[in-house]
Formats: sequence, C-alpha cells, structure tokens
Amino acid sequence: MLLRILRRYLRPHVGLLVGVIVFQLLQSIASLYLPTLNADIIDNGVAKGDTGYIFGVGTVMLGITLLQIACAITAVYFGAKVAMAVGRDLRSAVFHRVGEFSEREVTHFGAASLITRSTNDVQQVQMLVLMTCTLLVSAPILAVGGIILALQQDLQLSWLMAVSVPTLVILIGLVISRMVPQFRLMQKRIDNINRILREQLTGIRVVRAFVREDVEVDRFRTANDEVTRSAFNVGRLTALMFPIVMLVLNVSSVAVIWFGSFRINDGSMQVGTLTAFLQYLMQILMAVMMATFMAIMIPRASVSAERIGEVLDTESTVRIADHPVTTLGETGTIALADVGFAYPGAEQPVLSDLTFAVPAGKTTAIIGSTGAGKTTLVNLLPRLFDATSGSVRVDGVDVKQLDPDLLWGRIGLVPQKPYLFSGTIASNLRYGKPDATDEELWAALEIAQARDFVSEMSEGLEAPIAQGGTNVSGGQRQRLAIARALVKQPEIYIFDDSFSALDLATDARLRQALKRNVSEATMIIVAQRISTIIDADQIIVLEDGRVVGQGTHEQLLETSPTYIEIVESQLTAEEAA
Repeated sequence: MLLRILRRYLRPHVGLLVGVIVFQLLQSIASLYLPTLNADIIDNGVAKGDTGYIFGVGTVMLGITLLQIACAITAVYFGAKVAMAVGRDLRSAVFHRVGEFSEREVTHFGAASLITRSTNDVQQVQMLVLMTCTLLVSAPILAVGGIILALQQDLQLSWLMAVSVPTLVILIGLVISRMVPQFRLMQKRIDNINRILREQLTGIRVVRAFVREDVEVDRFRTANDEVTRSAFNVGRLTALMFPIVMLVLNVSSVAVIWFGSFRINDGSMQVGTLTAFLQYLMQILMAVMMATFMAIMIPRASVSAERIGEVLDTESTVRIADHPVTTLGETGTIALADVGFAYPGAEQPVLSDLTFAVPAGKTTAIIGSTGAGKTTLVNLLPRLFDATSGSVRVDGVDVKQLDPDLLWGRIGLVPQKPYLFSGTIASNLRYGKPDATDEELWAALEIAQARDFVSEMSEGLEAPIAQGGTNVSGGQRQRLAIARALVKQPEIYIFDDSFSALDLATDARLRQALKRNVSEATMIIVAQRISTIIDADQIIVLEDGRVVGQGTHEQLLETSPTYIEIVESQLTAEEAA
C-alpha cells in the first residue's frame, strides 16, 4: 500500500525528483572523492614537506566541499518541496473521498479516525517522503562507492567491512521488526484519544449537567496513558538503535586502526591509506545509519499508508450514475414505491414497503413514535444514503439516476440537529447561495422568526457564530438553520423535526410565514407535535418503519388508531376536534 501511494502521488513531481537525484549524486561523488585527496596530502605532501602540493590539493578539497554543501542544500530544498506537495495531495485526496461518503461510510470509520487519517497519518507518509528524498540516493551511493574505494585502498582490511556492515544491518533489522506492531497499536490509540476528546468537547454540557467530570477525566487519562505507553515502547526501541550504530561504528574504527597499525609498522601500508580506509569505512557505516533513519520511519509510514489506503479505496454506497440526468421537467414532486432500508448487519429493516406520493406545492407531514424511521425516511430523499429496496423519485426521476448537484440544488434540508459553521450569521445564511444579498438574508430571517434577535446583536448579520453554533441558543440555532434553507429558495423543503426547540407561539408564526411566502414550494415536515402538522395537506403516520395511516388530520382521526393515540397523548378531545 505504501509503495502504491508513493508511486501515485510522486508521479506528478518527477521533475523535482530528478533534481533531487542529480544534486544528491553530485554531493555523494564529492564526499567519496575527499578521502582520496586527504590520503594524497598525507602521503605526498605532509610526508615530503611539500607545502605547495598541500595548498594546491587543499584548495581543490575546499572547492569540492563548497560544491558538496551547495548540492546538499539544493537537494534538501527540492526534497522538501516534493514532500510538502505529496502531503498536500494526500490530504486533498482523503478530504474529497470523505466528502463523497454517505452516512454509512462515515459511521463505519468514525469521525475521530477520519480526522487522524487525514492529519497524523498523512504527516507520517509526508515525513517518509522527505527522508527518502534526503537520504535515498546518497545512502546507497556512499555505501557502494565507499566499499569499492575502500577495497582499492587496501584489500586485506576488507574483512572488517564484511563483519561490521552485516552486523549493523542484522541488529537494526531486529529492532525494526519489533517496531511495526507498536506503530500500528499507536495509531489505533491515537484514534481512541481523538474520539474521547471529541466526545467530551461536544458533550461538555451533558458532562457538567450529570456531574461526570471525574469519570471523563479518568477516561481521558486511561486513553492518554495507553498512547504514552505505546510511544514509550516505540521511543525505547528508537533510542536503542543509536547506541547500536555508535557501538558498531566505534568498534570498527578501533579495529581498523589496530590492524592497520601493524601493516604500517611492517611497511605494507602508508598512513594516508589507513586514514582514507578509515574514512571510507565511516562513510559506509554512516550510510547505513542514514538508512536507519528511513528504516525507523518506514514501519509507521507503512501503517499510516494502509489506513489512508482504506479510506481512498472505500467507494461510497451512494454512487453517481454513469450517465446522470442533468435536467428535470416537473418541480417539487416526490414519490416512493415499495421503499425499504436496512442498516448493514441489522436484523430488521428500519423501513419497509413505503409507498406514497408528495404532490408539488403541498405540505406533507410525517409523524410517528421515536424510532419509527422518520429521519431515516427523509434522509433517503437527498440521498444521504440509498434505499436498499424500492425507488425514491424526485420530479419523476429515480434519485439514483439524478446528478447529485441537481438533486441537492432542488432540496433545502434542515436537519434534526441543526449545525452552524464557524464564521458569521451572514456566512452561514449564504452557505447555499453565496451571492445572496443582505435584503434576501433579512427576508429569510423574517420568515424564520429570527430577525428580532439578529437585529438586536451589535454586529447584525456580521455577528460571529462559533463552531456548531454553540454561542446561540437551541431555538436560535434552529431558526438560523431554517433561514439558511430559505435563502437557498429550493423547490423542496425538508424540515426534520426542525421546530422542536421553538415555543408554540413562535412555531405557529413560523408556519404561517412559510405558508404566506413559500406556498409554491413542496414541504415535508417531520414533527412530534400535533400542533405543528395539524394544517398539513396530508399526514403520513409511521410505525415500526411502515405507513399505518395517510390523510388529513380529520381523516386520520377517523381511520388511524396510531394517530388517535398520538393526538390523545398531546391534546384534549375538544382541542383535537
């Protein structure tokens, strides 16, 4: 998975990668050439007292060193651009894929895990790309080139490389093999701590209302300790690698000097040759150590790439038709034929055999007990998920065959839990119609019975809104969400229990304003209160996911026991009549 992701997202940056390779190649060649020049200075300059030769070769070495520095800086610069671009493209790909998910896929992964995958996991892959661009070319060149040039200096000491290099590789491999499961466990625990923190921030009012601060602190402490333990285990293994590298490096250096001194003593090796051999051995081991840095990151990046790949490879169950319908003739009609829906793994379907029609320009109400499937039903209309059987038609066309943008442009949805985005009142109201004028915003606020409290705010339409709308009351949040749908001016309005936080008087005024100003639009109102739907053109009664009643308020009072039971639980007989 890691290789597949790297191939896919590195391909657009081949030009920069070529630059990285070229400059790292020049840097590595310069590094390999310096020990040979150093040996020449010692053997031919210092030993003979030839000052001119020393200055001449020293000048060349200085020039090569400056070239090496320039190439290293340029290679790192290009490598950083590649890594940042890959991170950007990966985050964008994950974001757009998640944007295509239906409610089913989002629930499957969980919001906390999706956030971790698009941030922390992408960062791990990005860091691996950076290290790869910095070390991948130079490390093998230094290792292979160092071995060849060291053998040219002295063949009899080569057995030291044959011992030290494999020893270092085996020891590092053993450590890395134990890192992989720890990295996988760490990412899962990061998901968990994100989930807990998100729950606590979202539900802070519930936590305080039930005086559960201590319990939530314990939950977070437990999750935090688990992440800490995983990080400690990984850190302990990481810390073990550097002493191993330094031990092998220092022992190898001592061995070269020890055995080389005997060869110098018997005249079979010069001092400069020993110095060059030692430097080449250090370069070889340093190249192995640089590869170690990458080896440390590969396991975690591999785990992160698998998690990213799971998101990118997951297709939404709500799929766009190969040749979607892009134009519609009718306006505002909805028809359901034998519609059923079941959540994955559920023993019983949530909805079964739903068949009814919603005429254009009429108000249709949906009522039923808690768990009857009302919200699931209205979520099928804008294709937040697809029906598992039957068909849902909007303006005579199956929603599965409609272009999504065309479908969503026809529908204005006010969800059961209204959500406002951080920004201002104006930016939230313009969410469905960015070019809406201030006059249109105020008109929508007037209909939604929100004009009064917005005008009382010192900034008016520019009053700030916190994430989720937490700085306004529940009723104000509902009315702003209703106004946002009204600004869009769609052909179909879906109000999913959107009046529950309003008092009866505000509810009545809002319904009257809707009837006056958007009478040509089709309305579907999901509600719990009889007073909210009593004037609807037709009322659909749901029970256990099935239609058990359909008609006007008066008709249902005569034909539907379920509706009568709901009415009697809320109104007196005289009020019902």
